[in-house]
Amino acid sequence: MICSTIQNKGAEDIAPVLDRCEMAEIRLDSCRLGPEGIRYFFTSDVPLVATCRIASLMENDHSLTPESAARKSEDLLIKAIIAGARYVDVELEAPKQMVKRVALAARENGTVLIRSYHDFSGTGTLDVLRSTVEKCFYHDGEIAKVVTMAVSDGDADRVLSLYDSFDPSRLIAFCMGNKGRDSRLECLKRGAPFTYAAAEGDDEAAPGQWQAGEMARTVYAGLRSFCGIGIAGGSPDRSCRQISIPASKSFTQRAVIAAALCDGISRLGHYSDCGDNAAAIAVARSLGADVSIEDGTLVVKGAGTDVAASRLEAAGILHVGESGLLARLMVPLSAVMSPVPVTLTGERTLSGRIMSGVDAIMEKFGVKVSGPEGECRVPLRVEGRLSPCRTDFSGADGSQIISGLLMALPLARKNSTFTVHDPVSIPYMFITVDILKKFGIGISDELLGGDDFMISSGSWDFCSDIVFKVKGGQRYTSADFDLEGDWSTAANFLVAGAVFGRAELSGLDTASIQADLSIMDILMDAGASLSQYDDNEGNITVQRAPLRAFSVDASHCPDLFPVISVLAAFCQGTSRISGVRRLSHKESDRGKAILDMLQQMGVSAGIEDDTLIIEGHSLTQRLLTGTLLKGGLYRTRHDHRMAMALSVASLGADSPIELDDSLCVSKSCPMFFDLFRRLVI
Repeated sequence: MICSTIQNKGAEDIAPVLDRCEMAEIRLDSCRLGPEGIRYFFTSDVPLVATCRIASLMENDHSLTPESAARKSEDLLIKAIIAGARYVDVELEAPKQMVKRVALAARENGTVLIRSYHDFSGTGTLDVLRSTVEKCFYHDGEIAKVVTMAVSDGDADRVLSLYDSFDPSRLIAFCMGNKGRDSRLECLKRGAPFTYAAAEGDDEAAPGQWQAGEMARTVYAGLRSFCGIGIAGGSPDRSCRQISIPASKSFTQRAVIAAALCDGISRLGHYSDCGDNAAAIAVARSLGADVSIEDGTLVVKGAGTDVAASRLEAAGILHVGESGLLARLMVPLSAVMSPVPVTLTGERTLSGRIMSGVDAIMEKFGVKVSGPEGECRVPLRVEGRLSPCRTDFSGADGSQIISGLLMALPLARKNSTFTVHDPVSIPYMFITVDILKKFGIGISDELLGGDDFMISSGSWDFCSDIVFKVKGGQRYTSADFDLEGDWSTAANFLVAGAVFGRAELSGLDTASIQADLSIMDILMDAGASLSQYDDNEGNITVQRAPLRAFSVDASHCPDLFPVISVLAAFCQGTSRISGVRRLSHKESDRGKAILDMLQQMGVSAGIEDDTLIIEGHSLTQRLLTGTLLKGGLYRTRHDHRMAMALSVASLGADSPIELDDSLCVSKSCPMFFDLFRRLVI
């Protein structure tokens, strides 16, 4: 990325310059900013570096001593950190106590500390340069910045060779002067998180500095599209188009089935149509419910469990479309309501998907589940009544059948208690509990774990067992509420904005228990700029920023795998995504599909045990080295999540990416491509 240096300006002059920057350094030693100005500008979505040179302060104010200048620099930098500076730059020669206090403030506020070294007289030996970088890291620097004056042609080469010895994502190294001018661009080619340029129309901050617009035109010449921003004359236009995210199908399907089992009328606001939601409505109607859509609200006149049971008994068959969730919900519900066997049928990718663990778990409740050729897949025959009991089983095969049990067991005559060992996709279980609560169903739960679980204050990542206690003889009661926006779909737009420009999304709740809300944490770990105003349901803005490799266990959010794999391809360094085993029985063998996709794109990737390992490079490095992702025809394997991720990847491809099946997105978000086209400029 290109960081524009803003210097010698008052507050009234900074705003228009900032609007034209993709990233900026504000020189607090020369800009005329009071506390209010610092608070205002450093809350910007644009990634900002706060810099305050002690020597420069003394040049601008001769009354300052080195000690008072250091105190003033410290005060200004800490104010910027508290206000929201993404980076803070502290010179290597700054006083130790000042560095300690600034470093502490940076850690407490999530600001990246840059330790910088400048030599305006020349360039030292390679040993001296390496020692300087090591000192930057030793003295609290998360990023080392080494800038020297190039006197000879070999000086810049020597400085740039530092990228062979240190992690490029943590190093900014180039030369000043005419002989060092090209190194300011070359460092991006070597993998630097960003480089520095003069703000458009301003004087250079150091000899040999490019104008930001000139550099942007050079860097981004090979990029066919930007996300959410326009680039005109090398400057970004942030007239971002807002994207309204459709409702979560995970919430919708559960709510529709629950509403169908009520005796009254339920109203579900913010309804979004898609294949899986349509399948849930079809099931609700098969159970006897009356379903209509009124001004974006789904109105469900429930049939009640007695009518639903008689309809199931009479038909003996229930079609669940292409929805694996719906199939797994209806296995226990069919068994608790129908006194005769029920056959669940499906279509498209569902017909080939093995529902691992469903038969073994249901057997513990007295229900036999069988499929063709002895495999647990549709058409599924569900035989035997669901018997409430006390039992335990592994949750390693997923959460959906557990959600089905949570919906069905309240309808049984007696109480049940079951323990889920080694649970995965835990958030989805609690989406079910949350939905059931809205419909008057009470379920108690207890999460268990070892020392790590206790230390983490009950984090799902360290949970080893969940005990659910379900009271029998309960009745579903009608409910009115709005359906949450879908974080699974939103993740694609957030990644697109983080890598390729900017995105602003509405209709999401950051207090949600949806598993794919994890995309926010993943993006922040990767260094993306995220902001939200006006409480948990306010619009979310993601702004492109220098991205670094990340590590995450995605066992609880498997739907994120495809798009965060694309994200990793544009994060400098080696990213590790655990939880691959959870992907084998999705709409496709998603682990293999992702690996094939990445390798076809020219991304170095592999799977070791349960972890997908991806070697990533920044967008600017890919542009400057001619290593954008490879375009061409790609197989989606009829998987909506793969199709969405491929669309995001297409923004960073050297030629168009074509999909063999674009219609598969209708499973969860039929309007996906329309929304995506709105975002891309």
